Amino acid sequence: MQCPCLIAGGVEDHVHILCRLARTIAIADVVRDIKKASSSMLTDRGEALRGFHWQNGYGVFSVSPSHVEALTAYIRNQEEHHRQETFQDEFRRLLKKYGLDYDERYVWD
Repeated sequence: MQCPCLIAGGVEDHVHILCRLARTIAIADVVRDIKKASSSMLTDRGEALRGFHWQNGYGVFSVSPSHVEALTAYIRNQEEHHRQETFQDEFRRLLKKYGLDYDERYVWD
């Protein structure tokens, strides 16, 4: 997809992916294909994962090149970070910080 992944990491309820977005592809297509490929891979790994599915939504934030190093460190250490702040609280904080309106009914599956 010409969107090289710089780092990816997850915890039990979400994943962070830092990638460069190609000029010729929509982010919705990137997310769709990541969800599709990873769901297929996980459900093929055994009975315990057959019920795996992604939630419908996702969040995307762009970052400047000057923030890539800090974001890479954050993704590497997100398990430790989320001991202090839950994913849901962090997501709400980021939406508020950047002035994005949202409705809780449509954020979480």
